[in-house]
Amino acid sequence: MIQVREITKKYGQKKVVDQVSMTIPKGKITSFIGPNGAGKSTVLSMVSRLMKPDEGHVALEGKEVHTWDQKELAKKLAILKQSNHINMRLTIRELVSFGRFPHSGGKLTAEDEKQIDEAIGYMQLSDLEHRYLDELSGGQRQRAYIAMVIAQNSEYILLDEPLNNLDMKHASEIMKTLRKLAEDLDKTVIIVIHDINFASCYSDYIVALKDGVIAKHGSVEEIIQQEVLEEIYEMPFNVQEINGQRICVYF
Repeated sequence: MIQVREITKKYGQKKVVDQVSMTIPKGKITSFIGPNGAGKSTVLSMVSRLMKPDEGHVALEGKEVHTWDQKELAKKLAILKQSNHINMRLTIRELVSFGRFPHSGGKLTAEDEKQIDEAIGYMQLSDLEHRYLDELSGGQRQRAYIAMVIAQNSEYILLDEPLNNLDMKHASEIMKTLRKLAEDLDKTVIIVIHDINFASCYSDYIVALKDGVIAKHGSVEEIIQQEVLEEIYEMPFNVQEINGQRICVYF
């Protein structure tokens, strides 16, 4: 379980995150939604220890995240940020193998190779694993980075807008994969996501941020409602239920 208590982040005099508190359930998919500039990625960065809060605390399984040993934290928690730039010519398999570094220290074992194979397979990249990253489409590269995170085999997976550069088919496949990781392997997935319908269809819990604070948080049924979304995004919505899923139409 991850507990976030009154975290605040300021740039100059501006608070981009202001007194945010939440408990992120274990073994579930939690989605951060909200308009641009709401503070979603900043909160994710503080949860993952990439960024230190100016105020407040983040605890992973009861222990302050900033007191974790770096190697042990990397075995427990993996994060993929929006911008991923590696100035090396790597194949997909070489990139994915980086996810095993906290476990192997660079000396891959048979178990590491197995985890790499499974992660590449999860992302449907087996036929491309020896292709270089600069030969891939943006969507294929994004899937390769997600495979690297999956190969890390951590209990907690944090993804910052992982559906960027993906068409609807591959975005749907990635969300189905994350759903499978949560349900079959008890992974805790925290995702910053712009597509409300993907959040609605695949999340267990949704945190809606606006202007650096939590506007609303709760189950899909509690958040994916017309009046709630209109308040958060300040635009008209029409929420319909189709085959048991809440689908949003926005104008």
